[in-house]
Amino acid sequence: MRSFVGGTVLVLSGWLAGCQQHYEDLPTFSTDRKLMQVVVEMPAGTNHAYRYDPSTHEFVPVRRAGLELVVEFLPCPGNMGFVPGTHIGQTARPLPALVLTEAQPAGTVLEVLPIGLLTLDDNGELQHLVLAVPARPSQQVLPDVTTWQDLLARYPGARTVIQQWVLHQGRLGEIRIVSWKNEKAAEQQVKSAMN
Repeated sequence: MRSFVGGTVLVLSGWLAGCQQHYEDLPTFSTDRKLMQVVVEMPAGTNHAYRYDPSTHEFVPVRRAGLELVVEFLPCPGNMGFVPGTHIGQTARPLPALVLTEAQPAGTVLEVLPIGLLTLDDNGELQHLVLAVPARPSQQVLPDVTTWQDLLARYPGARTVIQQWVLHQGRLGEIRIVSWKNEKAAEQQVKSAMN
């Protein structure tokens, strides 16, 4: 398994499998650069939904009705993951985030800049999704995008792609978009979800 942690590549061979990262213990903001962090659970370009399980410290398939969730649409347009050190609602699940960059392996920890906040109604339950771009220029695929307005002005089709992908996470009509907000709303949501 490969993991990119703070720009360093860690390669774990089979005999080191017991040395698992406890992603739930990571801080919300990186220690050295004070940038928001996201742990990748579902790499860009896949349709198979995975989630980090803090009880086993492994990335496991998301299950719905006993079956592994495979998004019946185009592959994920970014890297789905979570903001460590946060929790939402009664479930204590961390705040989800979508990082718009090339595919990164599950377990990659990225320093990011939040650029937007998507609020969804999933069968009557409000959910928030932070939209982000990598803070490191070498990882950016959307040059000069550091705000919600930048994304809309430079890549207006990105909003449609993200919307369509999110709406296909469940059965038709289960999920609807409540609102799109800017980077300030995303930052506020992260701060309010911090442990």
